[in-house]
Amino acid sequence: MKRLVRVLRRIFVVLVVIWLVITGASLTYNFATRERAEPPPGLRFVQTADLQTRYDAWGTTGTPIVLVHGAAEAVESWSALVPLLAKTHRVYAYDITGYGYSERKAPYTIEHLAAQLLGFLDAMKLTGPGQPKPVLVGHSLGAGVVAEAALEQPAKIGGIMFLDGDGLPIPGGGPPRAVVSTLIVDPYRTSALRLVLGSDSLIRKIYQEVCAGQCAPLTHDEVQVWTRPFRVAGAEQGLWQMVGPDFPAVQPDRLALLKNSPVARAVLFGALDNQGGSAEQTAAKCSIVYGALRSL
Repeated sequence: MKRLVRVLRRIFVVLVVIWLVITGASLTYNFATRERAEPPPGLRFVQTADLQTRYDAWGTTGTPIVLVHGAAEAVESWSALVPLLAKTHRVYAYDITGYGYSERKAPYTIEHLAAQLLGFLDAMKLTGPGQPKPVLVGHSLGAGVVAEAALEQPAKIGGIMFLDGDGLPIPGGGPPRAVVSTLIVDPYRTSALRLVLGSDSLIRKIYQEVCAGQCAPLTHDEVQVWTRPFRVAGAEQGLWQMVGPDFPAVQPDRLALLKNSPVARAVLFGALDNQGGSAEQTAAKCSIVYGALRSL
């Protein structure tokens, strides 16, 4: 019995030493990487509902198209598509709160994200009388934001498109917040996040998995563009606030209401869609929604 106690005591001491070493290394690494990145110069912002939203705009004529990106993305995600759309449309894109360079403000619910989008339409004067209503294009998470906005204020919106988007909750839900807050704590979560953001190879691997191996490999400069918004002041705190079981999404019964909505609708890259996925093909398909408007 005494021998067992001694063995257990030694194991406990070893575990404490390992914990102290890991914690010390984590604290040291966090201190060494404490400097935050600065947003790029020349960004444009506008007040939308209750927060400052970063945005950009292109084109001078034609039906307005508003691009709403997906999770962990930003305005830069649309770089290949924008020049094509801007030839015949006024194009707008903005950073969803929690991502990119927009002000980060909880709660990160689908209703709050939709309020940001609707506020953006008002701020950019895209909802006034006597002008064509904007077409909203939502990618991934952006599809849910677009859907919720169309359900809340359909009179402001001319058409919506789900671009490889899914407005539904994640199957099985996300990790329980209690578990996340217990197991993923500082200083370790900060160290883990910064290690990932500082590794080009890990970012490229994540990117290729999301793209199912169909995307061109990211260059070092492209990795830096993608990770920079997560290295600015306040980004880490915003990410932890978003972690939990309630990833922004529209419940199935509410999403089904779109079937009876007066807003024109289209889906690109859905399960039954056989269209190609190049920027040129996507730009051409985005005009279909506006074409449907004229037939209503």
